[in-house]
Amino acid sequence: MYDSIKSAEASTTAFIGMTQNGESYENRPTLVRGWDEFVVMFGYYTEDAPFMAAAVFSFFLNGGEKAYIVKVKDDTDASVIGVDNGRGERSGLQSLLDLDTISIILVPGITSPAVMAACVRHCERLEDRIVIFDTPENMTSVTELIDYSSHAVSDKGFAVIYTPWYKSVVEYRDVSDGNKVKRKEIFIPPSGALAGLYAKVDREKGVNKAVANIQIEGALALKVNYNNSEQDILNPKGVNCIRMFWEKEILVWGARTTATNSELKYISIRRFLIFLKISIVQSTQWVGFEENRQQLWTKLKKVIENFLEDQWRKGALQGSTPNKSFFVKCGYLETMTAEDIGNGRVVCLIGVSLFKAEEFTILHLEWKTAPATPLLS
Repeated sequence: MYDSIKSAEASTTAFIGMTQNGESYENRPTLVRGWDEFVVMFGYYTEDAPFMAAAVFSFFLNGGEKAYIVKVKDDTDASVIGVDNGRGERSGLQSLLDLDTISIILVPGITSPAVMAACVRHCERLEDRIVIFDTPENMTSVTELIDYSSHAVSDKGFAVIYTPWYKSVVEYRDVSDGNKVKRKEIFIPPSGALAGLYAKVDREKGVNKAVANIQIEGALALKVNYNNSEQDILNPKGVNCIRMFWEKEILVWGARTTATNSELKYISIRRFLIFLKISIVQSTQWVGFEENRQQLWTKLKKVIENFLEDQWRKGALQGSTPNKSFFVKCGYLETMTAEDIGNGRVVCLIGVSLFKAEEFTILHLEWKTAPATPLLS
């Protein structure tokens, strides 16, 4: 158990917003594993709660498997952002502080600058999840979209934007016809479908693969179809276009974060770094029960190296040999001081080549062990 690292799931998604039913679940992140389960607990699409059900339906339709639903009272900034009164007493976005199993956050259809800023801060603080934003339904001007994207800038690449909305079917109960379940076509926000596609590509190709040039299931039409010149303006700002080609295929045609840091401008890079972090952290909880000594550092270094070599063999890291693809440092004077060791602080520096061999992106990971008194000269 202690000699290997298991690849973590990187596509479990948390949805925040209003639902038709489910008052008993309000502000409690609740796991659902399919559309039918969501309907039983939270209901169908309604005009009073128009975004959540549509996003969850498209999530599962496009390949999503696990979703946590955070039902809020209304779509105001206060309800969606929530409050942090400690574990078990958090609401809205803050309730997700209690979860370390999610990697993606959605606030479907909610485009408030305050909510966007709060989501970016949340993800940058925890560094183990990204947020996918929608644009306002009727915002189609390139100039307006660029201005809008300024509210979602994340220097470290933890925020993503997709545009435009697309037409799809939603399920609802027709109260005028004996509460029969029916379907109708409406324009829906794209974030749910994209999170589902992330999960699908993760399973089929790997977290390091870009979710681009891939069809959105259930998409019937676009609110607007951007051309090449418009995409060339939006793409560098991290606004990813969904486009129609050949009058029939609606494809994801962008794969950038809103990062100003050029190393982190691609979604696949940021998500792969998150995947590495959560895989290593989740598989090394045993570190907390070990003495902070050379034996621990050697063991920890070895299991991380084995995991990274496996990623290299799968083609996720650049370089003709493992030595050119990654490094792991963990030890006295290398990553830790005598004071660190005495305080039970274990520090690892991990470098991975994501673009070019021997050009490393650095991960800084820490663990806490029992305090120790190092016998070091």
